[in-house]
Amino acid sequence: MLYVCTGSVCRSPIAERLTRMELRRRLGPGAEQIAVRSAGTWGHVGAPMEAHAATVLTEYGADPAGFSGRELLDEHVIEADLVLTATRDHRAQVISMGHAAGLRTFTLKEFTRLVRAIDPATLPEGGVIDRARALVRAAAALRGWLLAPSAEADEVHDPYGAPVTVFRHIGAEIHTALDPVVTALTGVPAPAHS
Repeated sequence: MLYVCTGSVCRSPIAERLTRMELRRRLGPGAEQIAVRSAGTWGHVGAPMEAHAATVLTEYGADPAGFSGRELLDEHVIEADLVLTATRDHRAQVISMGHAAGLRTFTLKEFTRLVRAIDPATLPEGGVIDRARALVRAAAALRGWLLAPSAEADEVHDPYGAPVTVFRHIGAEIHTALDPVVTALTGVPAPAHS
């Protein structure tokens, strides 16, 4: 699973680390079966996560430590069974790289919308990898039928350089979009907060 934004220091690291946290909450040690990475179309290679992004992750209980920005490379796209991008422009850039990426590349919010329309009973029981691959195929099949209410609905805007309040808003958008995706991937709903 690969998240793509522009600089690989704000949106995609937030999505990567929140996804890892949610997978661990639902699958425990089994979360390691799903590799979650991030990269940027103009990635700041080796850069730490933006400080406000790290703050937002910490507020969610996710771990921002040890992050290092990456530039999006062909091998990242080839290795990923699912690519989720921050914007439609990022999606177009990934698809333009080839590697049959069109069938497994979505914006995060687009994928969330499609996943919500998929009956979980139609997904295979058992292995999380088989389930995830079936989910991606089902979402790709729905793409032309279930359109966004507006082009803007599929975008997660770049908070780079903005105050922490904007990062919190973007973090909430990403977290909200991730919940149905992780639930569908794992077959395990989010545990109730105590």
